Amino acid sequence: MTASTKIFIPRDTASISMGGDEVAKKIEKIAQKQKKEVTIIRNGTWGMSWLEPLIEIEVKNHRIAYGPVSEEDVIDLFNADFLNGGTHPLKLGNTDQIDYLKNQQRWTFRKCGLIDPMSFDDYTTNRGFNGLKIALKKGSNHILKELEKSGLRGRGGAGFPTAIKWQTVANAEGDQKYIACNADEGDSGTFSDRILMESDPMALIEGMAIAGFTVGANKGYIYLRSEYPNAHSILTSAIKTAKKHHWLGKNIQASGFDFEIDIHIGGGSYVCGEETAMLESLEGKAGMIRYKPPLPALEGLFGKPTVVNNVVTLASIPDIIDQGGAAYSAYGINRSKGTLAFQLSGNVKRGGLVEVAFGITLRELIEKWGDGTASGKPIYAVQVGGPLGAYFPDSLLDIPLDYEAFAAKDGMVGHGGVVVFDDTADMATQARFAMEFCSIESCGKCTPCRIGSIRGVEVIDKIISNKNRAQNIDLLNDLCETMIDGSLCAMGGLTPFPVKSALHYFPEDFKPENK
Repeated sequence: MTASTKIFIPRDTASISMGGDEVAKKIEKIAQKQKKEVTIIRNGTWGMSWLEPLIEIEVKNHRIAYGPVSEEDVIDLFNADFLNGGTHPLKLGNTDQIDYLKNQQRWTFRKCGLIDPMSFDDYTTNRGFNGLKIALKKGSNHILKELEKSGLRGRGGAGFPTAIKWQTVANAEGDQKYIACNADEGDSGTFSDRILMESDPMALIEGMAIAGFTVGANKGYIYLRSEYPNAHSILTSAIKTAKKHHWLGKNIQASGFDFEIDIHIGGGSYVCGEETAMLESLEGKAGMIRYKPPLPALEGLFGKPTVVNNVVTLASIPDIIDQGGAAYSAYGINRSKGTLAFQLSGNVKRGGLVEVAFGITLRELIEKWGDGTASGKPIYAVQVGGPLGAYFPDSLLDIPLDYEAFAAKDGMVGHGGVVVFDDTADMATQARFAMEFCSIESCGKCTPCRIGSIRGVEVIDKIISNKNRAQNIDLLNDLCETMIDGSLCAMGGLTPFPVKSALHYFPEDFKPENK
């Protein structure tokens, strides 16, 4: 009997949006017609978005990649004997030798692309649930010590030490505690949470279970971005699978520990990415910022002690516990330990996800992995950290990606989104966009954010129109300082940073003669 050839086609949103489902159907149809034995596996993505749909053929225990493949390419691939690794213009060679991948330092995303996200066997074969197994055996104190050794900081943007947050919740008094996963990935140019949930969902489940065991919580919620229906479907299936194999639910692995996870679909509001607004939304209320203190670690969901972490943070935990905190902290620089998944987008040739250690520069990311601008024009500006991140000019592209180093330049690493602009971009327009974005997405609770953003748009329009330029530039700077100092949360407090950076580094774009 002829052995069936394994064909891997990602099931993630990027692949599907580029025709991955159609490619899979076409391969299956032609294989049947030609009486070829094939097994199509819908794996997760490797994160090489510019190559989607990327298909892989397993030949002699190696996976050979072809991409990007369209439905129209399929018959030519069969004619080129791609089932045996035949030569074709779309052939990329062995997947693990593609330079974009082999030069990364994958930790949290090591299984993404490698496994079928729906397969329990794939997950456990690749050391899945080893971290939870160790946690159940060695106890809460061991987990907290390893987290402290790791130096892991929240990957949602704030960069707060995870060990301190978990220790606070563990020590807090309360008859009920919760784990809340912030999966409301709303920053422009970010997609690492989505990739993890669609490509390795059980890593998130395992991380949440470890968190629950550590702090004494038996209930977890995933607050999921409403625009992620594919992630919702995959997560739902993964939760059922984990329960079936007794890694979730009642009396996990006969340990006496109970932990349940529910998925809550967000309301499509950007501000619900802020932890207290997210908690309000989870409680069925309007997504509005809470005053702090009290901190969510002490009075969070339904007034109970709550761990709030994002997807990447929680999914990093299992391997930290499995391999030890010191192994993780061996990566990175200064207080920025470990790795971060940087997401390249905008005007860049090779957009996608790059997991490397902290300390790399923006220039290295864009030139080595992104291969420069898609237009071929010079890099003009780079925005890091979402729509409220500062715009960095070419002169700042060699600063090491490090929380404190970026903060010193009024920038932020944030969630790791990197958006590239060439020299056709107009930074006055981008500054206006930041203020307008804030005015639309503000929850309205505090005046500096609610009113300041509206006035900010008006003032920028006056500057661009050359109305009392000097006075209005001074007014805009004063307004920005008021928003920074007076806003209740990062929404209003960070909006001025892209505006101020555009004014400072790209003043020529605010001159009327350039319009």
